[in-house]
Amino acid sequence: MKAQNFRKAGHFPSLLSAFLYFDVSFMIWVMCGALSLYITKDFGLSDTQKAAMVAIPVLGGSVFRIPMGILADRIGCKKAGLTGMSLTIIPLLWGWLGGTSLLQVHMIGFLLGFAGASFAVALSLASRWYPPQYQGLAMGIAGAGNSGTALATFFGPHIAQAYGWHSVFGLALIPLVIIMIVFAVLVKDAPNAPAPKSLKEYLSVFKHADTWWFSMFYAITFGGFVGFANYANIFFYDIYGDNVHPDGLSKIQVGYLVTITVIAGSFFRPIGGWIADRIGGIRLLLILFSVITVSAFAIASMPSSFIVMLIYTSVMMASLGMGNGSVFQIIPQRFSSEIGVVTGIVGAAGGLGGYLLPSYVLGPLKQATGSQETGFLVVGSIVLLTTLIFFAVTRSWKKSWARTQTGVNL
Repeated sequence: MKAQNFRKAGHFPSLLSAFLYFDVSFMIWVMCGALSLYITKDFGLSDTQKAAMVAIPVLGGSVFRIPMGILADRIGCKKAGLTGMSLTIIPLLWGWLGGTSLLQVHMIGFLLGFAGASFAVALSLASRWYPPQYQGLAMGIAGAGNSGTALATFFGPHIAQAYGWHSVFGLALIPLVIIMIVFAVLVKDAPNAPAPKSLKEYLSVFKHADTWWFSMFYAITFGGFVGFANYANIFFYDIYGDNVHPDGLSKIQVGYLVTITVIAGSFFRPIGGWIADRIGGIRLLLILFSVITVSAFAIASMPSSFIVMLIYTSVMMASLGMGNGSVFQIIPQRFSSEIGVVTGIVGAAGGLGGYLLPSYVLGPLKQATGSQETGFLVVGSIVLLTTLIFFAVTRSWKKSWARTQTGVNL
């Protein structure tokens, strides 16, 4: 009965389209990470250069998310989504027909940020169609499009092995064009969308401390998810690959491990939103931050068994995925009329976190120490500190806007 009520509460074709748009876009966005073992082999990169290469698309997504969020508020999510997908065609064509130098790969990666910016549109589209009591589930379903990462990590290495990594970019054009057509046919902009505002009014949300707090917390959950998803091929191959062990894992087998960890994070995102609707996003996030901290320290122990490591990374990614759903169960309760631009800002912060994790933490520390251990000790310490900050900040939220009288669990 509740599922039927949920479907009637909003516009399901638009929600489905938001998921598909985010799914194909996320698949394209993380393509450099999925193909990292093949691309880096062509250019002979150091540990730091490898980490930077997979992180640049995340930086591009971070840069483009704020303007895409504003665009969604000004011209509607449907037109903004079609614009974003049209722009995504550019780096795919370039990667297919060009990409012959490291500079070109970096530029292609940055332009793949158009695909990463889909977040600001897809989540705004989902949020506007559903009432407060279903925000966690609706945003979780749309956000589960990050499962596109699993498509990239599973199919990307197979296609690259058989036909070369450039062909993966060309073939990605096919699902993108199909989803563009579906999006154009099925999506309707919500009738309660707020009227367009001036740029000054949109950017006024930066004056609110809560904008910065949400950005910080999402930089941990989403940044952790996308940062590790992009770096995971390098991480697993560096520890368990056949380049360091005679009977180690092949590049294809490493792709399978990464796919499993990514599926864990993607599958649990809508579950995180659903649970947050019932017990409150604040309460759930506090639990999840604690689990992420323990998981990061467990990964730092560097178990000799890749199966044990797979369990540790999957638990961490599942918690990060649920955390993403939890954050966006809370945000619409605080910024209902500015959801597009706030989604863009917070999403940009998440993307920035995903850029910093491999390029300024995991990659450089691996190159400096010769081990992945130090990087995850640092990650665990950062999340532990964030957990304490989150506990302190949310106590003030409960005294101001996050009150039980709203009828929404927070």
